[in-house]
Amino acid sequence: MEKPKVIVVGAGIAGLAAAVRLSARGFRVHVFEQNPSAGGKIAEVKSMDYRWDAGPSLFTLPEQVDELFRLSGEEPGMHFKYKQLDTVCHYFWDDGTFLPAPADEQAFASRVAETFQLNRNLVLNYLKKSKFIYDTTAPVFLDQSLHKLRNYLNLKTLKGIIRMPRLGIFSILNDTNEKQLRHPKLVQLFNRYATYNGSDPYRAPGVLQSIPHLEFGRGAFFPVGGMISIARSLFELAQRNGVKFHFNSPVESIETKSGKVTGILSQSDFYEADYVVCNSDVVPAYRKLLRKEKAPEKTLDQPRSSSALIFYWGMDQIYNELEMHNIFFSNDYKQEFELIHEGGQISTDPTIYINVTSAYQPDDAPAGGMNWFVMINVPGNTGQNWDALIHSSREVIIHKLEKRLGKSVRKHIVCEEILDPRLIEARTSSFQGSLYGSSSNNRYAAFLRHANFSNQVGGLYFCGGSVHPGGGIPLALKSAKIVSELIS
Repeated sequence: MEKPKVIVVGAGIAGLAAAVRLSARGFRVHVFEQNPSAGGKIAEVKSMDYRWDAGPSLFTLPEQVDELFRLSGEEPGMHFKYKQLDTVCHYFWDDGTFLPAPADEQAFASRVAETFQLNRNLVLNYLKKSKFIYDTTAPVFLDQSLHKLRNYLNLKTLKGIIRMPRLGIFSILNDTNEKQLRHPKLVQLFNRYATYNGSDPYRAPGVLQSIPHLEFGRGAFFPVGGMISIARSLFELAQRNGVKFHFNSPVESIETKSGKVTGILSQSDFYEADYVVCNSDVVPAYRKLLRKEKAPEKTLDQPRSSSALIFYWGMDQIYNELEMHNIFFSNDYKQEFELIHEGGQISTDPTIYINVTSAYQPDDAPAGGMNWFVMINVPGNTGQNWDALIHSSREVIIHKLEKRLGKSVRKHIVCEEILDPRLIEARTSSFQGSLYGSSSNNRYAAFLRHANFSNQVGGLYFCGGSVHPGGGIPLALKSAKIVSELIS
C-alpha cells in the first residue's frame, strides 16, 4: 500500500530535515520553495574572490545532522564533514580588555580568572549550572511538543517540573548572571547568549543560562565548506531519499476542506496532499496561506525577536587579532537592547560580531585577505529609514573597529555586500525580518510559541524557527523531528 503524500512548504533547514525524516519513513514527500535553491536563511554570498555564509555562522549539536543521514541508512562522514573549534570566541572591550575564550571549560575558566582577577570556580560553577539547566529542560521543553497533554505524563517531564524553581524560569538572565558572576564584563559576556534567540538579557528568563553549555559543554563546530554545506548535504540526502523539490514555486495558499488539509495551491495549480508541513514563518503563513482559517492572534501578536544588519566585507589585509568568532562589546549593553526592543532603533555604540570563516577555510578569501561577516543586532523592519541607518551604522562600526584594533579598516575593504531586515523579510518570508520568530523576552514565551500542529485543521503541521521549540539551527532541527514523530 502506498504511503500518504506530504507537502512541505519551504526548504529552510527545518523543511529539509522534515522532508528527510518523513521520506526515510516511507512517505511520499514534495517540497515547494519560492526561491531557486534550498536552505532558507542558510545561504552564501560571493563577490570577487570572497565567499561568506549569509546567515547563521555558529554550528552546535552536529549530531542532529548526523542522525538524519543514519536514519536514511547512510554514513554521515561520507557526505557531511565538520571540525570542532579550539577557540569559541575572541572578546574585545573598548578599554583594551581582550579575552580569548578557549573551547575547553578548564582553560576558559583559567583565562577568565587571569583576565578579571576572579576565582576560576565562578566560571566552572556557572557552566555546571548551565549544563544542569540544559539537561533538565531539553527533554521537557525542546525535544517534544509542549502542546500535547500526554507529554506531561512521563518521568522526565515530572522531574523537570519538580526542578523548575532551580531552572531560572522565574528570574531574569541578567539578574542571574550578576548574582553568579559578579564582574560586569563577565556578566556582559554571558548576557550575550540571549541574542542566540534574538532576545533581551534584561528581560529574558534565566533559563537561557542553558545556552553556553552548547558551546563549552557540547562544542562549537565549523562545517567543511561553510554553513551552506549543511543545507546542501541535506538537500542532496532528501533527493536520494526520493523527495521531489519544486523551486521558484511560491505557495499561494494551503487548501482545506471540512477541517482537514487537502493540499496547496502554487502558481494557480492545485497539488493534493494528505499532510502539509508549513516551514514558513507563522505570521505570513496565517495572513497569506491560511486566510480562510481563524488565526491565533495572541500567538501572532507576540513581540518579535531582533533582526540583523550585516556587512559582508572582503578585506585585503590579515588581522591576526581575529578568530573565526569575534565580539566587540558596546559600553552600555542595557541601552543597546532598550533601543532595539522598545524603540525600534539602533544604538550609536552597537555590539559588533565579526565572523571570519577564512580563518578555518582559507579559500573563502584570496591570499593575504580575510572575509569579514560584520553583524549588529537591530530591530525588525517596521518602516524605519534603513538606507540612512545602514549608512550611519557603517560609519559607527568602522570607527569603533579602527579605534579598538588600532589600525585602518576602511581602506582595506575591497568589496562589500549588505543584508538588512527588509531583504531578510523579502527573501525568507520572516515577518519583519526577525531572525528567530517571536522573542523570549518573558517567562511564558516558550508556551506562547505556535504549536507544531494545528488544533483546527487536521493534517496541518508547522516547523521552523517561528514555532516550538524556537529559532536557530539546533531548535529548527528539533522542530522537524517533533513534526515527523507527530505525523508518523
